[in-house]
Amino acid sequence: MTDRRLGLAQLVVAAAALVGAVLSWLASASIAVVPPVVDGEPAMSSTVYDPSLVLLALVLGAVAGTAAVAGVARLRR
Repeated sequence: MTDRRLGLAQLVVAAAALVGAVLSWLASASIAVVPPVVDGEPAMSSTVYDPSLVLLALVLGAVAGTAAVAGVARLRR
């Protein structure tokens, strides 16, 4: 495989990993109802994140960044 093709392949991997990171982050959030602290107060809502999906988003973001830098560096040579 030539350097140009490998660089383009790395950029495609970076784009796919970035899309996966965004989708994982969006899927990790959910709304939970928090009961009131004092009687008579209204219930509140809070955003809760699933740790495994947040970790997946972090790892995919790191892969996307690494692949993008490697792909651009390979294309510039």
